[in-house]
Amino acid sequence: MELYDTAKEIGLLPEEVDRIIALLGRMPNFTELSIYSAMWSEHASYKNSIKWLKTLPKKGKRILAEAGKENAGLVDVGDGWACAFKIESHNHPSAVEPVQGAATGVGGINRDVFTMGARPIAQLNSLRFGNLNDERTKWLVKGVVKGISHYGNCFGVPVVGGEVFFDDCYSMNPLVNALSAGLVRKGETISATAKGKGNPVYIVGSATGKDGIHGATFASANITEDSANDIPSIQVGDPFMEKLLLEASLELIQSGAVVGMQDMGAAGIICSTSEMSERGGCGMRIDLDKVPMRQTHMAAWEILLSESQERMLVVVEKGKEQMVESIFSKWDLACRIIGEVIDEDRLLFYYQGTLVADVPAASLVLGGGAPVYDREEREPAYFKEWKLFDIARVPQPSDLRKVARALVANPNIASKRWVYEQYDSMVRTVNMSTNSPADAAVVNIKGTGRALALTTDGNGRYVKADPETGTMIAVAEAARNVVCSGAEPCAITNCLNFGNPYNPEVYWQFVKAVKGMGRACEKLGTPVTGGNVSFYNQYEIKGKTEAVFPTPVIGMLGILTDKSHQTSLAFRQKGDMIYLLGRSHNDIASSEYLYSYHGIKASPAPYFDIDEELLIQKALLGAIRQNLVASAHDVSDGGLFITLLESAMPHGLGFDITTDAEIREDAFLFGESQSRIIVSVTPEKEALFVDYICHRQVPVTTLGHVTKGELRIDDASFGFVNDMKEIYDNVLEKYLQ
Repeated sequence: MELYDTAKEIGLLPEEVDRIIALLGRMPNFTELSIYSAMWSEHASYKNSIKWLKTLPKKGKRILAEAGKENAGLVDVGDGWACAFKIESHNHPSAVEPVQGAATGVGGINRDVFTMGARPIAQLNSLRFGNLNDERTKWLVKGVVKGISHYGNCFGVPVVGGEVFFDDCYSMNPLVNALSAGLVRKGETISATAKGKGNPVYIVGSATGKDGIHGATFASANITEDSANDIPSIQVGDPFMEKLLLEASLELIQSGAVVGMQDMGAAGIICSTSEMSERGGCGMRIDLDKVPMRQTHMAAWEILLSESQERMLVVVEKGKEQMVESIFSKWDLACRIIGEVIDEDRLLFYYQGTLVADVPAASLVLGGGAPVYDREEREPAYFKEWKLFDIARVPQPSDLRKVARALVANPNIASKRWVYEQYDSMVRTVNMSTNSPADAAVVNIKGTGRALALTTDGNGRYVKADPETGTMIAVAEAARNVVCSGAEPCAITNCLNFGNPYNPEVYWQFVKAVKGMGRACEKLGTPVTGGNVSFYNQYEIKGKTEAVFPTPVIGMLGILTDKSHQTSLAFRQKGDMIYLLGRSHNDIASSEYLYSYHGIKASPAPYFDIDEELLIQKALLGAIRQNLVASAHDVSDGGLFITLLESAMPHGLGFDITTDAEIREDAFLFGESQSRIIVSVTPEKEALFVDYICHRQVPVTTLGHVTKGELRIDDASFGFVNDMKEIYDNVLEKYLQ
């Protein structure tokens, strides 16, 4: 029973212990038990999610590396270039130590990109926090933003986009999701694979310490009042070391000496050795004494599981050791042979001359011996109840100008300037969106006529209301944002943030969300290149468990094949006509207006039709490519009024529009029904634009025109753009000062 008690303490189930005994044909020692604990944790093995992740569409004409095959997804973006991109979470570490938790999340996701041989050129993030009136939330916001900005700014990769959202459900468990994208010439990537009997295995980069031990296990458990005691599970980052590691790694790859390379992220040495071995159908013999240490008296299991940052495992061709070591010496980085590749499925770990662990590599990893579960699902009682919502029971306010100002001052809608001004968005001079704000970040591919479009999107409120529809909306909105910037959507990565998978209602939400993602990706032609599942995003206090909204975050990659078609969300000039693509509905479900202004939380997801979405996106992209559109901005949080205001503010312009008499005015202005886009068109191109759109049978409404600075709706003044901008720009700063 002692073995099972020990296993329980480090996150293993009794049936998993039985499985380990069967795999080994004997009782495991503590080091081996710790190895399986880390590698079979949800964070590393995806044991409760992989069944459903396998149903997602993964193939596409541009896909060069399918999901799960490499450290990051790889997409052909033309002109001989490929883009490696991926998003991952660092939620649990950030909840306990926000600065280092967020910083090491940034470091880890960049390493996933450059271990493939791609140079990171852009970062995005998706952040969720609790109520901004709460002091803990303010501490978390300031810490997370500091961590992201410090690491990213020092490392020298621009943060070009992202999102920030606030809700009480994230108060104790913030979500910190980081995305990195890099460029590599096609055919010059490196695989995270070990092979070749006798080839040396190097550990390169930082020395190993006790930080991050059992971090993967920590990320696979609930946050509790005692989680602050788990500080050793939080890694510590050094962005300057990572910058050196980046340059040395890319030079090493160009040398031709590398067989395979992998970042040491979750679960450290044991993760890299097992995953690289399993991919290559081989094993390794490792001497843990040879691992460079920064702390004394570390036990073998601590060395194996340490998640010290800025480290890589590299397998190189035997006979090229001098070449490898000279490169790392040039960059003043540690580079040490710690073992060699063997031709059998075994990982042999020695410490002080003693064999401390002997495990089959394949038994540790997904697709090998790691367990795969299908958990119980149960539809929550609220799901059907929320669908009974009736807009007729919600009185329309008599003063809609008051509603408009309240939404402009809402932290979920107001400018996130306080956040993004702390990030270096211009380093490397690839950001094309700074002076031309758009729905997606546009990133230059220098030396070509092409650019990338990148965005992160996901509304947990919609997904809570209807997991399948809400996740389809997340994919569709990401694609819509890419199209509004002038690019064609081509692939996604995802970060799936949910509660405890052993809770049947949470697992039902997860399964529905994955199904919705698959449906939307199939329809829109955006295969899934990989991503991350983060379960256990919930907090236990005084015996009560509170989970966050189910929050799938979609990272979308698009390709701008001609940079001259880059499209801004900003109105260009007074007198341009304003059109609405898509249909308006008497719908305020799950809107910020209904949720925060009326305080009504029980409603379904907003109106959405995937066929309408695809029709509108294709039509808009065609109109942009024919230079018929001056600006484009999708209707999302806050509804049509906020969309118009955001288009007006960049150049200090205004608008004069007329609402639809058949739609409730509050629903028309503040509802969040999907598949709607505001475009502005110059008078000279108006006839051509209308003919083009109508020929494609896309619903289109003439709203009004761009003005000099006043905001007018149905001949009533809603104020002036500069006054609204003053409110919009300074909301977060007032909360956080």
